[in-house]
Amino acid sequence: MKIINEPRFRLFAVMWIVAIHSFIVGLGLIIQHPDIMKFSGFGTCSECFFPAQGGIFHMIMSFAYILAAVDLDKYFSLAFFSIIVKLCATIFLFTYYFFVDPIWMVFASGIQDGILFILILFSFLSYNKWRKEIINKGVVA
Repeated sequence: MKIINEPRFRLFAVMWIVAIHSFIVGLGLIIQHPDIMKFSGFGTCSECFFPAQGGIFHMIMSFAYILAAVDLDKYFSLAFFSIIVKLCATIFLFTYYFFVDPIWMVFASGIQDGILFILILFSFLSYNKWRKEIINKGVVA
């Protein structure tokens, strides 16, 4: 199976998954439908600016993930940056859940971002190793 055996395609697929996830989260933060917010464990938000700002941030990040997916060699640093972003998001979400407010959706989001962090990390490391082998053989990646 191509996705499992080829590091470039595996990282490509993971970056697309992360982009789609981030875009959907961003859209949800922008829309903030009261029933969804209540179901997710949040109270009523009387001021919508900051959640919407977070939504726009997620959507912008999704485009960065897409750039990394589309041209891994040109935007290699964005793939690396994605690892840092997902690690920081995971730490933030779990910290918020355990020390500020135990909202179940915050915990679930921490798990999701943690899984995405691990997927990007291992895909990136595999791709980087493969890329270095190709470069050392004198073949353009």
